Amino acid sequence: MVPTLEQLVVRHTLRLPVPSGSTTTPGQGAAAARQFDAALMTAGFKLSSALFARLAGLPRETVTGTAAETLDTLRRRVGDHVRHNVYFRDFPANVPDTHDFWAWCVSEALADDSSRASTLAQLSSGMVDLLTLPSYGTYLHTYEEMLTAQDELIAAAGDRLTVLHLGGEPAEEVSELYLALAGSTTPLGEEALADLAVLAAECVGGPQPGEFPVRENRAVVNAARLRAGASPLLDTVTDVLRLACALADGDVTLREPTRFRALSRPVRRTLLAGLDAVVAASPAKLADVAAHREAWKRLGERLHPHEYPKWPHAAEVFAVARGEKVARSFDSRLEELLDHGDVLGATALLKSAPGRLFRSLDRLLRADWEETPVRQREVRGAVVAAATAVAPAVSGRVLLSVREHLDNRRRGAFGAPRLFVNGSGSAWVTPDTRAGLPASHAERLIESIDAELSRRLPLAENLLVDPEVLDVALPLSGKAVASGVGVLPRGSVTAIEGELLRFFVYWKQTAQSTDYDLSALMLKADYSTQSWLSYTALTGVEGEHSGDITDAPDGASEFINLRLGAVRGRYIVPQVNLFSGEGFEETEESFFGFMLRESEQQGRPFEPRTVRMKSDLRGPGRVALPLVFLRDEDDGRWYAKWMHFHLRGRPASNRVEENRVSVSTLVRGVVERRYLTIRYLVGLLTVAGGNVTLWDGKTLPEEPVTYIGLERPDGLPAGSRVLTPGNLRDIVPA
Repeated sequence: MVPTLEQLVVRHTLRLPVPSGSTTTPGQGAAAARQFDAALMTAGFKLSSALFARLAGLPRETVTGTAAETLDTLRRRVGDHVRHNVYFRDFPANVPDTHDFWAWCVSEALADDSSRASTLAQLSSGMVDLLTLPSYGTYLHTYEEMLTAQDELIAAAGDRLTVLHLGGEPAEEVSELYLALAGSTTPLGEEALADLAVLAAECVGGPQPGEFPVRENRAVVNAARLRAGASPLLDTVTDVLRLACALADGDVTLREPTRFRALSRPVRRTLLAGLDAVVAASPAKLADVAAHREAWKRLGERLHPHEYPKWPHAAEVFAVARGEKVARSFDSRLEELLDHGDVLGATALLKSAPGRLFRSLDRLLRADWEETPVRQREVRGAVVAAATAVAPAVSGRVLLSVREHLDNRRRGAFGAPRLFVNGSGSAWVTPDTRAGLPASHAERLIESIDAELSRRLPLAENLLVDPEVLDVALPLSGKAVASGVGVLPRGSVTAIEGELLRFFVYWKQTAQSTDYDLSALMLKADYSTQSWLSYTALTGVEGEHSGDITDAPDGASEFINLRLGAVRGRYIVPQVNLFSGEGFEETEESFFGFMLRESEQQGRPFEPRTVRMKSDLRGPGRVALPLVFLRDEDDGRWYAKWMHFHLRGRPASNRVEENRVSVSTLVRGVVERRYLTIRYLVGLLTVAGGNVTLWDGKTLPEEPVTYIGLERPDGLPAGSRVLTPGNLRDIVPA
């Protein structure tokens, strides 16, 4: 389903654009607004007082139309748009022992004429395949029958009620969202990038960002501009390649190959003219072609540059791609200098690419060359001086990434876990065998970065900060962070309040039988295995698994219920294993989440008011690791720390028992890594003299403020700037 522009605004901002309609009959829509509010509350949302008042003054039919569209959007955010059935109808009550359940399945198969012979044959061989038993893996009751067996949810003060706020005029809200996404200083996730494409097509003739810090965003906007007859914005050859990918609905990040389509003559002329202009202005940019040589070759087959001799510089791009013309890359020049131990020469070259210089600092500072200790100190000092000099030209995202890296390097010991994560969330850990960085030089770099970031941060006159957001990691990239509700950047830490922790996974296959398995691995303080819950261990540590579903033509759900007070380990690692069938990126839909509730609340297996986090399952791996729950040794409280990892796993038959070592290694890598958080930036602002107040959760100011928190409180003064997880990327300096 293609979302409307208003739905995009609601999804990204939790603001409802003011509906059009007459307000000449005040109170006409009040009854409909109350019904809308009541329906929202069942899904864990609520109208703000200002929004309720505005809707109450609209015609009833306008309110009901707006309500239907908005409810669908918000229910999808928390996973309430599908039916969540369970294998064990009374879950979490009456979940049997695993072996007793398997024995029952066998007895049911023996009582069935169609399966008796094959089951007896398996028993005689000493091994039974559960998937061949007719009672295993498929629902034995309807969704409605499951509901009748469950008690109603008892409302609790801790249930989630997210406020939906009043927005401005629809056109203004759409334009504002477009400008925010297009001008983002950090890369967007897959869903946000797709939403940007929809918004760009609508807003191509309106206001535009002053700059496009992220090249992928520029490519999406350029595609909209080209389709609207406007000139694309191009200043590198790779901009042209990304634009071609966008026009083919391919991957503008260039991580995956794009199948280019036949292009019309006007489009071909535009792309070739753009290439020609870029290379003519700066022939050195031909060096960028080698990084995507094969993509350029495929694109050349569609552009036919030989048919346009008036653009000879464009033809040079494809000559370089084919190896007919040499354009030495920046990387090759850099590697040659470093191979010869010329650190100063490499540093001088890197000064022309400030971001690359910062990303290379670790390597430059520990370069191994034959020099005296005094000379080594001099060279390292020159590297630090060069970095300090170019720092104003480095993006805020790179400065923050390097600051985080240096902090972990100075804390890490030889052999400590070294965590690698690529743009799609695939992760691995290896012992860190690099030589340590000179402490004094690392400290000087950190001080330099802090000073530069302090200079860039706007000194808010009134900054109001919810303490619960302080340990949220800075969103330096939206890649590999799935869309959903309550989803935070990798490394973020939030407190967990509640007696019961319940995980859920839902998937719906497209063309073939698909079996996902929800599991929870419990680890000790030393990251060794304590126990687990899965389809092979339905009960344990006073927890329950809802039962294994092995086919999902109409959608399927699995749950794990845990009593936090009964967990003896220190870490809880929920995971979704692909046992067979379609991958996470192939299903019609798949998502993971968790709920929190008190033991006396009862309720259905899935209750949207208790959902704290729900994220789409998307990634190339076969094992998804969204987050880890950890118990603090001092106060005994539980916290969640976001991972957003995907393990490659096996092609099929992935099980929690078989990936325990790799999972525990990854968990250690993310738990022991220190991430830069909102607390760091707030600290910089405080030191710089900003007026920073930690919010008490009740008292609201009378004057406009800049508010940073997990959710926007109802009643903030008009004119306040609000930063919540949906737009926390705006806090990252350009």
